[in-house]
Amino acid sequence: MKKIGIIGCGWLGNHIAERLSNQYEIFATTTTKSKVEDLQSKGYHTTLISFPNELNQEMKEWDAARKLDAVIISVPFSGIRGAQIPMNDKRENLLNFLGDFKGQLFLTSSTGVYPETEKDFTEDDKPAQEVESESFILDKFPQTNILRLAGLMGDQRLLKNYNISNIDQLVNHIHYSDICSVVDKMLDNHSESKVYNVVAPIHPNKEEVINAQKDLPYSGERTDVGRTISPNKLIEELDFEFQYPDPRYFHLEDVQG
Repeated sequence: MKKIGIIGCGWLGNHIAERLSNQYEIFATTTTKSKVEDLQSKGYHTTLISFPNELNQEMKEWDAARKLDAVIISVPFSGIRGAQIPMNDKRENLLNFLGDFKGQLFLTSSTGVYPETEKDFTEDDKPAQEVESESFILDKFPQTNILRLAGLMGDQRLLKNYNISNIDQLVNHIHYSDICSVVDKMLDNHSESKVYNVVAPIHPNKEEVINAQKDLPYSGERTDVGRTISPNKLIEELDFEFQYPDPRYFHLEDVQG
């Protein structure tokens, strides 16, 4: 059985691990002592490790790194909405932890790297080498796949459960199940050095999403003008079909596009 490492086995990392656990031996990291036992109970090889903002001179290469076929990094290395804030030491800690890893590598980034402008953004609008929170890993590991994730949704993460403002604003959301499917397909394809926007292709406004999740009608006017992130490159290059293409129906199980 192939071996995969998930650095940062939090909410998303756990979902990815669950999806891949029947195909891969899972090696996970967590920053929380209480989570170690939980992850181990699922059969994952678990390492307790954190990546502080200060350089850790004691940071050693991950014991498991050399035997892993792939590593998924699900630890934030940018500020809120992709804000460029100093994290050089935190990033250096991660690079040291990876050592001289040669396998397939994934970094979860954010669609927050794109500016707050009303247009439809593609990956070409912001090359990874121009994004500090992405380029730092490409400089050492050029094989890294960058996954720019939209707002993470699914399970209890539904818009209706939050205190929401600007309800006429178009959404850029992604269901965790589709993220797992993207990773699964890229692993099978042995993808390297790819940059993809991982975002549902339909962009309703927040009020439409909330009303649908509350089973209420929507009587407002629909606009197509706003800041949207395009997944067309992902769809075309991976021949990818979203299980949850419309954020209005993220609360429904087994939705098919």
